[in-house]
Order: sequence, then C-alpha cells, then structure tokens
Amino acid sequence: MPFAPRHWFALVLLAPLLLQAAPAPWYYWRSLVDGQRACAQTSPGPGWERDSAPHEGPGCQPRRKVLVVPMR
Repeated sequence: MPFAPRHWFALVLLAPLLLQAAPAPWYYWRSLVDGQRACAQTSPGPGWERDSAPHEGPGCQPRRKVLVVPMR
C-alpha cells in the first residue's frame, strides 16, 4: 500500500497551503554605507534598507500590462 490513510489526511490538510503559494515580490534595497542600490527579494544583509514599493515582475521589472481589445 503506497499511501496509508494518515498520508492522505496530511495531504488534504496541506493542499490549501500549496495552492496559495506565490512568488515573493522584488524590492530595491539601498546601502546605508554608500547609497548603492540592489534589487532582491530579501534584504542583502545588515546595513541595507528597503528603498521601493514591491515589484511583481522578476528582477524589479514592472508587471506587464495586457490590453484586451474587444473584437467588433
């Protein structure tokens, strides 16, 4: 028997968490030492502060806008 009933129970409990997973947003971070900026999902380390609003595209790129033009 590959899956015991307790395995199915655990899978049912974890399924909603897996379905809600999303990539982390990207931010610009500014160095408190020399003012340089870096783009990363998490802080590069001590001495850095967040310097922008979250970007949803990878690498601090703006999200692509999709225009839907109705057909006549």
